[in-house]
Amino acid sequence: MKEKLEQIKAQALNDIKNAASGDALEQIKVRFLGKKGELTSILKMMGGLSPQERPKMGQLANEVRSALESALENAKSAVKEKELAARLKLEKIDVTIDGTRRPVGKLHPLSSTLEKLEEIFTGLGFTVVEGPEIETDHYNFEALNVPKDHPARDMQDTFYLGENLLLRTQTSAAQIRTMENLKPPIKIICPGRVYRSDDVDATHSPVFHQVEGLVVDKGITMCDLKGTLEIMVHKIYGENTKVKFRPSFFPFTEPSVEVDVSCPECGGKGCRVCKGAGWIEILGAGMVHPRVLAGCGIDPEVYSGFAFGIGLDRLTTTSHKISDIRLLFENDNRFLQQF
Repeated sequence: MKEKLEQIKAQALNDIKNAASGDALEQIKVRFLGKKGELTSILKMMGGLSPQERPKMGQLANEVRSALESALENAKSAVKEKELAARLKLEKIDVTIDGTRRPVGKLHPLSSTLEKLEEIFTGLGFTVVEGPEIETDHYNFEALNVPKDHPARDMQDTFYLGENLLLRTQTSAAQIRTMENLKPPIKIICPGRVYRSDDVDATHSPVFHQVEGLVVDKGITMCDLKGTLEIMVHKIYGENTKVKFRPSFFPFTEPSVEVDVSCPECGGKGCRVCKGAGWIEILGAGMVHPRVLAGCGIDPEVYSGFAFGIGLDRLTTTSHKISDIRLLFENDNRFLQQF
């Protein structure tokens, strides 16, 4: 039995020494020290020894077990260190090597134009506000001096969601909400989506974007409106762009004007973009109607104001020389990558 114990010890220590992984060490442990292991089998034979030999063999067996357990623990630590070193070497990253360059996204033309507009107007002291896209008839029409029999209320022009709810046809509704909650002086712009029942073609869409502007204070005149819009036009289209104000009519402004700019494509000479006129209409504006001010609790005898509504889609297509408004909504990467 003593020789067998010595053989088991020698064999186990040799296998432990040559083990290359944690799994291999676990297999050695099971083979020699497990419930059905070789050392356990030897110990089961202790009952056949004489009373004089049994203590000696028991002591020797315990020494062999202790030696093997100690060798296994030491070997496990060494193997773990080797495995960690190998893993670190495999996963090593050289941070000085250039990384993989990823394509960087860009702003949509509508977003970049809006961003530029907001930068222009906030630089002039305006504050950006928002309003709900689902509006009531009161804010979208009545408070803006649009009577019940006005053509804009026709079902063919407006998306109604119920008797008193609709998808806003203009961001002007935000002006009313602002004037109801703030006292003059007021200086705001309100960008956002608006909805009208238009057929889709190169210049029309049932969903488009507006940037509404409003200034209310003492002594506001048409000169203030003209100067503000000329600054905006020159920053968008360039200093050499000409601006023309034409008399017009809007229920919520009096007097009202439409604003044209010299065609950015031909410089005013006449081309297919401006249809030979040399001018392109970009927005409507005017002095806020006294009835609108009074309806919001602002005394029109003390305060006056101007308002304007910029078609963001028209501004984007003309400033970027885009011929078809539908390109702004189709998300074609071949088109978008040009910007």
